[in-house]
Amino acid sequence: MKTILVPYDFSEEAENAFDFAKELAALTQGHLKLLHVIEIPTGQNFNTTGEVGLGGDEMQQVFMVELVEKRKQQVNAIEEKLKDVPYKFSTKITFGNPYAGISNEIGEIKADLIVMGSKGTSGLEELLIGSNTEKVVRHAECPVVTIKSKIHPSSIKNILFASDFGDENKKTFGQLKKLQETLGAALHLVKINTPNSFENSKDSKAKIKDFIAKNHLENVTFEIYNSDSEEDGIIQYSEENNIDMIAMATHGRTGFMHLLSGSIAEDVVNHAKRPVWTMKMK
Repeated sequence: MKTILVPYDFSEEAENAFDFAKELAALTQGHLKLLHVIEIPTGQNFNTTGEVGLGGDEMQQVFMVELVEKRKQQVNAIEEKLKDVPYKFSTKITFGNPYAGISNEIGEIKADLIVMGSKGTSGLEELLIGSNTEKVVRHAECPVVTIKSKIHPSSIKNILFASDFGDENKKTFGQLKKLQETLGAALHLVKINTPNSFENSKDSKAKIKDFIAKNHLENVTFEIYNSDSEEDGIIQYSEENNIDMIAMATHGRTGFMHLLSGSIAEDVVNHAKRPVWTMKMK
């Protein structure tokens, strides 16, 4: 977690994510980078200094120029406020599609962790559009923490890791173990049993015990929890056991396969009230 990226759009959720990331950066003594992406209306373009190009409605151009100037001032104010923090802090404003801008920055700075706000969606909106947060969760090659409400890293004492505890989780879980150790949190390993994905308790317990041994885990408990669906089981267990953060791997499916199967991780990101840590399986 030496390089933490925070996509920032000045929303309340983004502010909560930024506050969380600042405290985490202080704990890890890493590099915190704030990224703001200004979306370009069709027919316009910007150069790297933020100057508007020809094309599009003139009034719209004036509005965009004023918006760019306002955002530059706001980001400069953030830099000034954090000039004396005990970790490296930097900012960047870029232009274009928000998801593309975030993805490019992840690769450019080789981010170790992304912390970003999430409003959550449901129903038809969730099916049709998804969100930039969902896309980052699905595709990012590093862990992503999604934040909705204000929370301090120091208050995270119990982390739930929901999994089938197969071998493919090992590399993914190594990143979560680092976060657990940084926060000094207890880890709850949970296998959600559902009617469509049932496994007898003996086999589940054997897998989890083997997982604990292979990963040399400490401060850990495990449980098998029955529910109608994985998503419901994860959220229900969290509510019943005072979980502060939910963690899970995502398969990063795209296109038609994603439409058919959905993503448990993305569903949990949308519907859980707690912070959610995710990482795409390789």
